[in-house]
Amino acid sequence: MDSRDPSSAPLTRRSLLLQGASAAAVAALHPAIVLAQSPAEAIRPFRVQVPQAQLTDLRQRIAATRWPDAETVPDRSQGVQLAKLQALVTYWGRGYDWRKAEAKLNALPQFVTKIDGLDIHFIHVRSRHPNAMPLVMTHGWPGSVFELLKTIGPLTDPTAHGGSADDAFHLVLPTIPGFGFSEKPRGTGWNPDRVGRAWDQLMKRLGYSRYVAQGGDWGAIICDAMGRQAPEGLAGIHVNRVERGTTFPPEVSMALRSGEPAPAHLTPEQRKVFDEAREFLNKGFGYAAIMNTRPQTLGYGLADSPVGLAAWCYDKIADWVFTRGEPERSFSNDEMLDDITLYWLTNTGTSSARIYWEAAAGAPSSGGGISIPAAVTVFPGEVYKPPKEWAQRAYRNLVYYNQVDKGGHFAAWEEPQLFSAEVRAAFRSLR
Repeated sequence: MDSRDPSSAPLTRRSLLLQGASAAAVAALHPAIVLAQSPAEAIRPFRVQVPQAQLTDLRQRIAATRWPDAETVPDRSQGVQLAKLQALVTYWGRGYDWRKAEAKLNALPQFVTKIDGLDIHFIHVRSRHPNAMPLVMTHGWPGSVFELLKTIGPLTDPTAHGGSADDAFHLVLPTIPGFGFSEKPRGTGWNPDRVGRAWDQLMKRLGYSRYVAQGGDWGAIICDAMGRQAPEGLAGIHVNRVERGTTFPPEVSMALRSGEPAPAHLTPEQRKVFDEAREFLNKGFGYAAIMNTRPQTLGYGLADSPVGLAAWCYDKIADWVFTRGEPERSFSNDEMLDDITLYWLTNTGTSSARIYWEAAAGAPSSGGGISIPAAVTVFPGEVYKPPKEWAQRAYRNLVYYNQVDKGGHFAAWEEPQLFSAEVRAAFRSLR
């Protein structure tokens, strides 16, 4: 990052805070951070430093794994294949180095601040370009902030990545409560609507009176919630994952629920989307049904067995990458294990699963149209790829829609350059 940018000196700012410097002094060093006068609303620097004992315990648990028998089929139809998981886990126990993942995070400006009773972890990178647009971007499950890191450069410094300074963003990457280094909710109610309200508060606490929001997976659901809430200052949203329930025509939804054939009037493109949705609901939705109804029961295994956690996460990574079943063609072992190890070290397998239960428990985020400007990018490896006319059912003011030719559910992780170009294009008309 440009040395003239105050945000390039997080250690100096952190050391000033630790030495008791005033909020004004810190803000002068890093104008992106508006430290609230109230201690309860303070924005505090954060640094990852996992005790070595936890890493030693992880390796010991991996070494003591009791493996199941191999699958009795030659494909993934029974779940994660034994040989593939054993290869990943062998590297996890013998070659993987979490300290490199820590260094990636600690090279970035990280903070925590208390919102609605919980400490929220976030990365905040200011662009060196003066007219940059503030953007809050949210990860999903089984992802984390790690899935977004490769987009930080292209979004905050587009001129160094083939873009224009006019497309720059000030980037805020918060961690959903119950995930990673954000605090775990101790009670119910942290559904996507509540997270969306927290994100609006976060952006305004950082001094951003006008901003945009982006997300995939749960990040997209949180963006949708924010779109329905339409808080003052939210100029628009961009999603790379669209909710089926809000975009299916009623007769399509009815046919899917009842098991009836696709409506005869569907175009070939719409029929393909219908068939893919039926396939997913029949064969790919089991993981969500469990987390919708029994996250606590599932959590005992996720909290006690690193291999159980790895299998649960790897299964969906494999399902949702563009290469379908071959995540090793999209990600290195280190990339997948950075994400999985974060879940293990923070013991958030159970708490992250509860967002499914919260959303299924009747959260208001499940319905209602969105009238603020919205943009959609459809990646070909996504589970649901709505045609534009269906997307417009949920996004009444659809200012941008594009179907790209590569990338899957983890678009920012798989195709960071293409993803970043789509985010720039999506918000260009809102600057």
